[in-house]
Amino acid sequence: MKNIARTIKIDARTNAMSETGMRSRKKDVLGLLQSEAFEQNLPLIVEMPGRQVINALFPLLCHSDSLIKWRAVKAMGAVLARLAQVDVEGARVVMRRLMWSLNDESGGIGWGAPEVMGEAMAQSEVLAKEYASMLGSYADEAGNFLEHEPLQRGLLWAWARLSGTRPEALRGWEQHLAKYLQDEDPAVKGHAAMAIGNLRMAAAKGALEALLADETEFETFESDKIITLKVKDAAETAMSMLGETGSNE
Repeated sequence: MKNIARTIKIDARTNAMSETGMRSRKKDVLGLLQSEAFEQNLPLIVEMPGRQVINALFPLLCHSDSLIKWRAVKAMGAVLARLAQVDVEGARVVMRRLMWSLNDESGGIGWGAPEVMGEAMAQSEVLAKEYASMLGSYADEAGNFLEHEPLQRGLLWAWARLSGTRPEALRGWEQHLAKYLQDEDPAVKGHAAMAIGNLRMAAAKGALEALLADETEFETFESDKIITLKVKDAAETAMSMLGETGSNE
């Protein structure tokens, strides 16, 4: 009995130390995200123990400060890209966790999940090859369509992000983008226009032209900054990109 009691005490002490360490890790990660030197500090986050830093970043995906949320997205994407190099199965576990959070059966909403998936795939060819089709299916009404509008905003940002670096990863899914150009949400329309430009979707030219007078504004995250754009500006940029090649009919 004494040995059992001693074991219980040791386990309790170990758990307490583990919880204290996790709280400390979350505090460290939050501090790095809040820092003006975030870009310079990003490698420090990437080099932290994978499971610990992922668990610290997850709750920050719905942080009330938009910049912290977006930096958490960028950091988690970088961590996953690094993890895919050294422990691809570990990266897959996290990607599946993100996908599960978007499933109705999860009981959650999946805040930030599409954005992290897009960021991770933009930084990792390995992950893009395995999971780009899932990102595509979230825009497919006959597939795993995301109906919740806030999630659609994140999804279209993810499309714009991934198509800007690895357009080939989303080939075959482009036909599901055009409908978003008629959405009422400026962020959905604007990011859809960005993705269409990146993918050189000439077939969407008419729908883009209809947005050239759209003065509504939306926010996007780029180069560690939250910037405000007009839908018409995103459409104009996409139109100019179609003019360069326009090969995807």
